[in-house]
Amino acid sequence: NGVRPFDLAVEQMFGSSPKTYMKDNTVERHYESPIYTPSDLQEYLTGVLQLEAVGCKDWLTNKVDRSVTGKVARQQCQGGLQLPVSDCGVVALDYRGVKGIATSIGHAPQAALADPEAGSVLAVAEALTNIVWAPLAEGLDSLFLSANWMWACRSQEGEDARLYKAVKALSDFCRTLQINVPTGKDSLSMTQKYPDGSKVISPGTVIVSAGAEVSDVKKVVPQVMVNDKDSTFYHIDFSFDSLKLGGSAFAQSLGKIGDDVPYVQNAEYFRDAFLAVQELINGGLIIAGHDISAGGLITALLEMCFANVRGGMDIDLKYLDESDIVKILFAENPGIIIQVKDKRRQETEQILEDAGVGFVQLGKPTDKRCVLVSKAGTIYPFDIDELRDVWYSSSYLLDRKQSINGRAERRFENYKQQPLEWVFPATFKGKFSQYGINPDRRTPSGIRAAIIREKGTNGEREMAYSLYLAGFDVKDVMMTDLTSGRETLEDIHLIVFCGGFSNSDVLGSAKGWAGGFLFNEKAKAALDRFYARKDTLSLGICNGCQLMMELDLINPGHEKKGKMLHNDSHKFESSFLNVVIPTNHSVMFGSLSGSKLSIWVAHGEGKFSLPYNEDTYHVVAKYTYSEYPGNPNGSDYSVAALASTDGRHLAMMPHLERSIFPWQNAYYPADRINKDQITPWVEAFVNARKWVSDKSAE
Repeated sequence: NGVRPFDLAVEQMFGSSPKTYMKDNTVERHYESPIYTPSDLQEYLTGVLQLEAVGCKDWLTNKVDRSVTGKVARQQCQGGLQLPVSDCGVVALDYRGVKGIATSIGHAPQAALADPEAGSVLAVAEALTNIVWAPLAEGLDSLFLSANWMWACRSQEGEDARLYKAVKALSDFCRTLQINVPTGKDSLSMTQKYPDGSKVISPGTVIVSAGAEVSDVKKVVPQVMVNDKDSTFYHIDFSFDSLKLGGSAFAQSLGKIGDDVPYVQNAEYFRDAFLAVQELINGGLIIAGHDISAGGLITALLEMCFANVRGGMDIDLKYLDESDIVKILFAENPGIIIQVKDKRRQETEQILEDAGVGFVQLGKPTDKRCVLVSKAGTIYPFDIDELRDVWYSSSYLLDRKQSINGRAERRFENYKQQPLEWVFPATFKGKFSQYGINPDRRTPSGIRAAIIREKGTNGEREMAYSLYLAGFDVKDVMMTDLTSGRETLEDIHLIVFCGGFSNSDVLGSAKGWAGGFLFNEKAKAALDRFYARKDTLSLGICNGCQLMMELDLINPGHEKKGKMLHNDSHKFESSFLNVVIPTNHSVMFGSLSGSKLSIWVAHGEGKFSLPYNEDTYHVVAKYTYSEYPGNPNGSDYSVAALASTDGRHLAMMPHLERSIFPWQNAYYPADRINKDQITPWVEAFVNARKWVSDKSAE
């Protein structure tokens, strides 16, 4: 008919399947509310901060690669101490670092126990107040959700009826918000039966995942407060409901659930509030912010301070229309905290007022290392550093079950004593023009580099872009190209062995990859000829570093060979940390001597085991802190990178190719984050290109 290419009834495709009718009875269940006294506030907070849902997740985030692809613009950890306080994750669509994709999750299992409808709405609300910090390309119209239903259907009377109410509430809420839920997953048999006839029923809940297109990954708001006295904190309410403690972490910490659960009373108001905050973000008005969910307002305030090493907050709750200090601090009504520069307060308040959004002023940053909360003439001091250790303690207890050699204890002792610091080269300006490079280059330079990769390599794309940006023409070479003789490397001046998990590391890191060279005549001959030339450079990153050490390409004259061993923790380590560049004469790092820079690491076997004294080696990068986790693997002499004696060949565990742009960095100097186009790591690649160019001209 000119509109539809075909128009068939579902019955014509799949037949007329019988309809399933499920019947259940509604069963009212009530849960006791917590009993409390304001004088025990500190004790309550200690209990809440140690709950798994509230406490630090460092034990999870430190063992997964959070930088792979080089397109990660926002991962779990933030601030000078790199603690997991992020509300959302963001990845760039390409290496230009503009458009991207944001993701977040939300769930409210305790609230769903008391009220399945509220549990669904609060799960959606948490996902949205988490993702709101990313500037969405088309506001809520950019957003889509996925709902994962975890329910013990048919396990007891009333459970199916609860599921029906929960699904309908989520559907109604999202329809009013004008948000699509196109996908999801159902796990509806969450019941465990035992031989003695007993059974355990999982509390019904929905886990909501949100995703949306981001207009600019560099504008994502951090969850770490800025130590600027000329700024103000605001509370923005998203619930349009009175403060309630039912289904909260506070109630759970006291062994209760409660019946009185917060709700989003007006979905249209929620939408208006979300869009108003998006307008503030797009206008650059918010310098920091945090959602209010598990743990309540006090947890959000503290988490904004935890990842810093200095500063605190002076909070006055006089504008909040609630007298119960426990409800104010621990209620989990959907809402957010924002920090705004004072010179833009009037503009911020006007936007919120025009949108009809409720907000109150909370307070200001202070030099004191505590969160001072005032209400009705009473002051409640909360020591940030002391409570941060309480918040971190659950992570430490879990980390003990996965780390060995006392590394969990070392991490707990040292995490707050190893802040990120920088000493940039005096000549560094942070601009493409400084190095004569152009990201829009579309013509070949004639200076050729090759990426050599094996099955399981995963860092080749970000490396290829880094090389191309620096001025190389980049060639992709698989090991099969070398073993078959199709590639000889005769026209290549720089080869790079990239990071990843070659051959799944089943024989040990890079052992199988090394065998591909050692036991193949053509591949070995091509490599030997390349290293015999005087006009060549080589670089090995992570898995490539392990390969170069295994092939003895850095110090071939040493009788005793250096080795790469398992990390002292015997687990994968992923961190954004400091390295120092000692005085050296390597081609790539020589000009960076004296610098202290931040960089990504992600490896399981990154420990340099070096049999000779440190001065025997050409060390070109060292971890700034010798103690774990600043030295993530226990390398001898805190070595992060070694170069050959002549400085032409470099083996390095950290990923400089994932750290060349400020937006790739998990933390970057505040005075440069909005000015620099690139980081000093680009200089290493430019140095290599210039060296090859000079050699070719000789």
